[in-house]
Amino acid sequence: MLKSLDRNLNKLYKFSGYVAAFFLILVAVFILIGISSRIFGFYLRGLAEYSGYCMAAASFFALAYTFVEGGHIRITLFLEKLSGTKKKFIETWCLSIASFFSGYLAFYFVKMIIISYKFQERSEGADEILIWIPQTSVAIGSTIFFISVFHQFILTIKKD
Repeated sequence: MLKSLDRNLNKLYKFSGYVAAFFLILVAVFILIGISSRIFGFYLRGLAEYSGYCMAAASFFALAYTFVEGGHIRITLFLEKLSGTKKKFIETWCLSIASFFSGYLAFYFVKMIIISYKFQERSEGADEILIWIPQTSVAIGSTIFFISVFHQFILTIKKD
């Protein structure tokens, strides 16, 4: 059962990376449309805001995939000098702190969505989109990141 869960979580992290790539493509498309619209003399409202929302979504969806693939700055230079129980203790301690803070972040992003939805907050830009819509991608991405950090924490505790 744990191997199946591990395999499915890794699929989730990879899917999260694909979603991040999709949002990066949208950023490029919105920027190109904005440049073309100036050249051809028409204006589309909110393109800069939409590209900003997509950039935030891409950043947060990429967190889990990058963490699992070892792309984040880690304490590996320090851990390479240690071995045995000292290494496992420091790694476990660091992942527990990271799990706490990433969980805290995810919790408050979800809380922020609930508040934005409850008060029907709108963006201050030209399009006045309901702000909970772009905030949802940030909350989902940070929640997946929390899951990935906590997953790594459990795997570190489990390994011999």
